[in-house]
Amino acid sequence: MSERLRLIGHEADDLPVISALMQDAAVRVDDIAFDAKARRFALVANRYRWEADVPSRTRSALRFDGVAKAQRKGWPVAGDTVLALLAIRPEEGGVTLDFAGGASVRLEAECIDVVLEDLAGPWGTRSTPNHDD
Repeated sequence: MSERLRLIGHEADDLPVISALMQDAAVRVDDIAFDAKARRFALVANRYRWEADVPSRTRSALRFDGVAKAQRKGWPVAGDTVLALLAIRPEEGGVTLDFAGGASVRLEAECIDVVLEDLAGPWGTRSTPNHDD
């Protein structure tokens, strides 16, 4: 049995599941891109595997197609900065990705077209993300 996840979402009701699976994903700023010509926003991250029985992470890709515009807010300057993805929220006319520290990306799109796909097998980790504060 494969431990790799692949989910496709086409409506706002699909986003809470994808958001929960991507919560606490660690992503470098340089691994986030918007291709205006292709109307595609994508990122590659080390996703914490909340669905697993043991603490582990895996390399995952998250892609939104049909994106007309991407607007960043509170964005770090350094490309090697690592952001923690907190939530993916549907909004009127698009989707917002919220990161720890106040950074966010608002994607304008007429419809939801998202794919979450694990790119490699999992590896163990000693720590579990904590949200006590």
